[in-house]
Amino acid sequence: MSISDWPAQERPREKLLEQGTASLSDAELLALFLQTGQRGKTAVDLGRELLAHFGGLTGLLAAETGALLRRPGMGPGKAARLMAAREIGVRLLRCKLEARDVLTSSAATRDYLRLRYQSCEREVFSCLFLNNQHHVVKVEELFLGTIDGAAVYPREVVKRCLQHNAAAVIFAHNHPSGVAEPSQADIAITGKLRTALHTIEVRVLDHLVIGSDTVVSMAERDLL
Repeated sequence: MSISDWPAQERPREKLLEQGTASLSDAELLALFLQTGQRGKTAVDLGRELLAHFGGLTGLLAAETGALLRRPGMGPGKAARLMAAREIGVRLLRCKLEARDVLTSSAATRDYLRLRYQSCEREVFSCLFLNNQHHVVKVEELFLGTIDGAAVYPREVVKRCLQHNAAAVIFAHNHPSGVAEPSQADIAITGKLRTALHTIEVRVLDHLVIGSDTVVSMAERDLL
């Protein structure tokens, strides 16, 4: 039986319009993006299978394109719609982050970074450039690396701080291994960056390390 054969009050789209978004299960919400299922399965069935395989919405929306396309019933169109949904979430969090003092909204900062980078297969070194009120002026991905690390150049960071007229910065990078513990290399490069930025009176407020499920603050660990 296809979804179109279901009673109107049970169809995801009609249910959403009549009862609101909160009335839908995760699988039903996914069905609206997937639009179709596969032979013998509805879009809701496919949604349930995807959630089970990837460990819920977080794992599904963090999945790489290739992983999505390898699932039965998935194609480029469905994968693109799921990736677009994820990107909307990332941009929404970023908009909220830019409107706040990042030091008083650390949860929003971590949520944004975790959603943005937890699924990256390569290490990405990013910088949040802040003004005197600790509001985000710009978020930039400065250096891309491999699964093992990324080369970071203090001179380039200094240059970008001057271009954005930053008063302070927060660094962030992901560990593709999924383990968020700062390495000795992380600690060493943070020290070099602090020294370089001190010459132009830009403060390093934190360096966040992003894993699969957690974000570790080097400032909270007294590693700055």
